[in-house]
Amino acid sequence: MALIFDVDGTLADTEGAHREAFNEAFAAAGLPWQWSEAEYIRLLAVAGGRERIARSWQEREPGLLLDDERRATIARLHADKTRRYEARVGQGQVPLRPGVRRLIDEARAAGHPLAIATTTTPANIDALLRTPFGPGWRSLFAAIGDGDSAPRKKPDPEVYLQVMAALGRDPEACVALEDSGNGLRAARAAGLRVIITPTSFTAGDDFTGALAVLPDLSSLRLPALLSLLG
Repeated sequence: MALIFDVDGTLADTEGAHREAFNEAFAAAGLPWQWSEAEYIRLLAVAGGRERIARSWQEREPGLLLDDERRATIARLHADKTRRYEARVGQGQVPLRPGVRRLIDEARAAGHPLAIATTTTPANIDALLRTPFGPGWRSLFAAIGDGDSAPRKKPDPEVYLQVMAALGRDPEACVALEDSGNGLRAARAAGLRVIITPTSFTAGDDFTGALAVLPDLSSLRLPALLSLLG
């Protein structure tokens, strides 16, 4: 059985750090934008950081056309936000969620392939995982799909289909671990069974169709997961 992990919210509760980094980037650019937690939770329905900036801008200025100049501004804002987020993560401010490290270790010891399927950028993944796993963290995963390799963001299933193809596995031989409604819909559209561990940012999402919804992975040992999958 291959375990396919989402990143933001699933491997670590990252959204608070993302929101703070966005707000710092807006302030540094002289923009009067500050996303409250409630606003950010609403914007999480839009997958992708650049896409969230664009949606927020268009909400503030209805009828705004995203021409090349504005898209370049969005790209600069997102790049600055990413640098600020990486600094937070590199300082150890965003630990793995409970049970994640143990489940990864158990799966590896038992010979179950691990993979990543996320809409975030490669830089964000590296920033998050090189702290707990070291610079060679990529060797833990047999396949990695991200926002660059799969530009159609969740709830589109593209990244899951891409990762399963790289693994050479059918949906029946995989399980997805997610935290959000968008992630659940993406994985289910790819034919996968899904374990959900929501955060405070995604607790209000619709998780209809999930195999299980758990507070975190601390209570889910590998034998119990395999039993749950039948």
